[in-house]
Amino acid sequence: MGVVGGGIGSFIGPIHRQAALLDNHIELVCGSFSSHPEVSRRSGAACGLPENRVYDTYQEMFRQEMQLPADRRMEIVSIVTPNKYHIEPAIMALECGMHVVLDKPLTLTLEEARQLVRKVEETGLQMAVTYTYSAYPAVKEARTRIARGELGTLRRLYVEYTQGWLSERIELQGADNARWRTDPELGGTGGTIADIGIHALHLAEHVTGQHVTELCAEANTFAPGRQVPDDGTAFLHFDGGMKGCLTATQIAKGDNNYIRIRVYGDKGGLDWCQPDPNKLILKGFGEHEQTIYIGKNTNLSEAAAWNTRTPGGHPEGYIEAFANIYRNFALTVLALRQGETPTPLMLDYPTVYDGLRGMQFIETMNASNSNKDTKWTTWIE
Repeated sequence: MGVVGGGIGSFIGPIHRQAALLDNHIELVCGSFSSHPEVSRRSGAACGLPENRVYDTYQEMFRQEMQLPADRRMEIVSIVTPNKYHIEPAIMALECGMHVVLDKPLTLTLEEARQLVRKVEETGLQMAVTYTYSAYPAVKEARTRIARGELGTLRRLYVEYTQGWLSERIELQGADNARWRTDPELGGTGGTIADIGIHALHLAEHVTGQHVTELCAEANTFAPGRQVPDDGTAFLHFDGGMKGCLTATQIAKGDNNYIRIRVYGDKGGLDWCQPDPNKLILKGFGEHEQTIYIGKNTNLSEAAAWNTRTPGGHPEGYIEAFANIYRNFALTVLALRQGETPTPLMLDYPTVYDGLRGMQFIETMNASNSNKDTKWTTWIE
């Protein structure tokens, strides 16, 4: 694996690298870690890479790597840059025959997302998008139980992702990760919707197997002078008849990545929350709530067990969920390299099409919020 972005000072870059290397299917061999060559070189040294495999630009990295023998050059690339800089390295990697892991959101604009979908289809290569929360074992268990019909006909969904770190305008204080996320030129116009709202949307669709068809949205900017929304809410209609409510905010002072999904059908409900990620609560199946604890020594669905590493009582969390995406992606690439058909469990990771739906969600939210005369806005295809 090679990487683009995620150098010294990055929050998400080290997370990606730790997750990618966790299961020993991936080796980090090269990188262009920053648009500043000195930062890239220092970052590469910190990762233990030889100087000749640390590049000043991603363009140079792709060109030089393609000159190496096939058994030495990178096969996949992980792109962890601000949103504006997703499309170009992703397209270049695909044109070089490399599979891609891309941080969300997929691109800066919906048109760029469509362009990337076309390129993936044209090349036949694999692309994973890191919608991390869908990769928790308890979320896989929830998805399986809903698919089995255990909740019956789905009626109502609540999904929320609340943070408080942007309650104040810390982007004015030199906080780099806040600066680009609140700059429409670098992060896009979606603001909080693009940063965390699409996580909530993907979690809802992944768990239930239903897709949003229309929504009624409100986006707000509470921090004075901020150029993009820092808060948003939407009522959702799904293609299976379910109704939902989605909340995403980064001004919930005191909240730290509070992610929760609740789904209710005519036979029962379920509840999962990231602060206690190894626990899935089932409701309405008897006098008392039932709690499923994740672990290899418990009776889990095949999908949940596949994405679980430790016995019950040993918590698995955010890094491991990230690692599930990288591991399944790596196993898929390895199977294809050997001329084999990847199993459904290997292929269980978010793809470019999930990324496209995220970009459509941002555009639909923006359209609904800006049109005060229309209550519901049809999903933008």
